This record gives sequence, structure tokens and C-alpha cells, in this order.
Amino acid sequence: MVTETLPIPLTVPRREVLAWAMYDFANSGYTTVVLTAVFNAYFVGVVAANGADRSGTATLLWTVAMAITNFLVLVSAPVLGAIADHGAHKKRFLAFTTFGCVLFTAALAFVGRGDVALGMTLVILATLMFASGENFIAAFLPEIASQKEMGRISGYGWSLGYVGGLLVLGLCLAYIQSAQARGDVAEQYVPVTLWITAAMFALAALPTFIWLRERAVPHRLAPGENYFRIGFARVRHTLAHARHYRDLFRFLVTLAVYYCGINTVVVLAVIYAQEAMGFTMQENIILIMVVNVTAAVGALTFGLVQDRLGSVRTLAVTLVVWVVALVLAYFIESRAGFWVVANLVGLALGSSQSAGRALVGQFSPPERAAEFFGLWGLAGKLAAVIGPLVYGLVTFLTHGNHRQALLSTCAFFIAGLLLLLTVNERRGRAAAMHPD
Repeated sequence: MVTETLPIPLTVPRREVLAWAMYDFANSGYTTVVLTAVFNAYFVGVVAANGADRSGTATLLWTVAMAITNFLVLVSAPVLGAIADHGAHKKRFLAFTTFGCVLFTAALAFVGRGDVALGMTLVILATLMFASGENFIAAFLPEIASQKEMGRISGYGWSLGYVGGLLVLGLCLAYIQSAQARGDVAEQYVPVTLWITAAMFALAALPTFIWLRERAVPHRLAPGENYFRIGFARVRHTLAHARHYRDLFRFLVTLAVYYCGINTVVVLAVIYAQEAMGFTMQENIILIMVVNVTAAVGALTFGLVQDRLGSVRTLAVTLVVWVVALVLAYFIESRAGFWVVANLVGLALGSSQSAGRALVGQFSPPERAAEFFGLWGLAGKLAAVIGPLVYGLVTFLTHGNHRQALLSTCAFFIAGLLLLLTVNERRGRAAAMHPD
């Protein structure tokens, strides 16, 4: 038996849509500061290495931490999603993962030079909570938007997320500049940026927990049953009926492939700028702030286009932009050229992530949204294991050649584009409207 879900209202209150989108605003600070702009570079340049990462060992350690995290999400996401659907626990699980991410992010401030094991452990736990929370908040999308509105609302949330990331980065940059003016070193000012990130996450997520409704109706447990057994049973049922949702599963494979590239760029772009282009931490933060602006524009613009052009066509355009950007990055050696590439990446980043989330929402019956977005999380985190690890191994095997590693990432987007051509968007939507 499945969880019953209340019908989607003809008009969802704007306040509730804003509350849903505010979670993207809240958690983006973690992505930008911890995974993209500050702590990852700090880990490679200070915690795990003395100076520049000449051998590639510190970069490899960072990618191993990301791989472990995403493997944990990979194996847990579908089952936790199915449990959340059956018991109507999406909001409760979201609160738990939010608290965990805030707590472990704040704890990262105590990681210093040489604390490799502590740093890896805490970033694994924080990112596990962050990624699980992403799945739970995404599972609310089919409850607050009709199929024809999912692209717009997903794009709205993703663009607001980049604004949140930009705000947190701006606060961190202001503090770093004042700290450097006092003569402080990274080991003194990076911890404060982590506290800023944790505090902003907690504060900005409050509207989500105040206004966002859980429309799913919990189903009572039968005697002798438990949520974990039901969770596994629901996932087995979905996999046994994969043929009914064949376009969803085709797209999840497609997403896993091109997300290998996206996750690699998100996790390692600043390390590439630092190690291959010679950017300082301050320059990296400014770079990510500018990219956040173009990513927000990309997510919002392509979100509006997506509902008219179609999700598959829109996504195909963004993957072409990815390929062009990474090929240019391999050949460009000037900083001015790298800025052009970075903004192309930003445009493609926001739009491709937003389009992917909306497409999964369109292929998901509302009463099984958390489970299906758990599968989305599984596909994305499988990619997050493979992509960055491939980058780290290529860097290690080429003795620190980040350009060669970046070029290898381009193959993921080309393969994803080819696989996308096998997805039938109309048939996938029809399957969601008539679940098995």
C-alpha cells in the first residue's frame, strides 16, 4: 500500500512556494563556502598539504572524502525517501538533516593544519546531511507545482539558491579581507567563514519549516511492520516495475552520467583555479560570486524557457554549453579567458541542475515523490563518487596536471547528451499521471 497524498491545490499560496525556494537559498551557502570556494581549497592547501599540491595527494584525499560521502547517500537515499513517503516524514527528515549539516559545518572550524582525518570525517558527515536534505526538499516539488509549472518553480528555487550562495560568499569575503588587513592567516579566518555559513543556513531555513506544508497523509503501520522494512519493500516494488517508469530510469542513467561532470566542476573548480591558474583565495571567492550571478540568471531564464520548449530540449542546450566551456578551458591560459569560461560554466550549471530536478518531478507521482527523488539523489551521488574521483586519479597519475583532468571531465557531458536523446518526455509524464 502507498501513502495517500492530498490533491495539489489549484493555487498554492505564494508564501509556501517562497518557503520551499528559501531552502535552496539557505543551503547554497554550504555548497559555495565548504565544497566550492573556501574549505575545499583550504583543505588542499593547508590541512592536507604544506603549500601547493604538487603531487596531487591532497586533491586525491579531498575527492576520496567526497566519494565516501556520496556512496553513503547513494545507498541510503531511495530507502529513506520511501520511508518518508509512507510515514509522511519528509519535513521531519528535512529538519533532522538541516540540524546535522549546520552542526557539522560549525565543527569544521576546529580543523587545522594536519587534521586530515578530522577534516575528512566532519566534511563527510556535513555533506551527507546536506545531500540528504536536498532530496527531501526536492520531493515537495510535485506537491506545490503542476507539471506545466515545475520548470519555472524549480528554476525560481535554484536561482534564489545562487543568490543565497552569493550573499554568504559576500559576507565571507568581507570578513576575509578585514582579517587579511589585520595580518591574519587562513588558519585564523577560515574557521569564522564556516561559522558564518552555519548561522546563515540555520536562519534562512526557518521560513521553510514555518510555512511549507506536508501534504502527504501517513499510512499506519501494520502489526509487525516497521518503516525500514516498508522502505526496502517500496524500493523493490519500484525496481520491479521499472518498465512502467522506463523514461524516468533512462533519465536517471543520463543524469548520473552528466552529473559526473557537474559534480567534478562544483567540487574542484576552485582547486583548478588555485593550482592551474594561480588564483588566491580572495580571487577564488570573487570568481565564485560572479559565477553565482550567471548561474542564477541561467536557472531563472532556462526555467521559464523549459515550460515552453520542453525539459529535454532545454537540458540538451545546456549540455552543449558545458562541452564548449570545458574545451575552451583546456586551451585557454590567460586569466581573462578563464573568466569567460567560468561564466559559461555558471550559465550551464544553474540551468542544467534546475532542468534535471524539474524533469524528475514531472516523471514522479506525487504520492511517491520522496522515493523517486531518493533515486534522483542516488543517481546524482553515484555521479559524485565517480566524477571527482576520476578527476583526482587523473591529477594524481599525471603528477598534478589539472588541465588534463579537466579535459577528461568533458566526456561525461558528451555521453550524457547522447543518452538524453533516448528519453521520451511525453511518455514519462504520462507514466507519472497513471502510476502502477
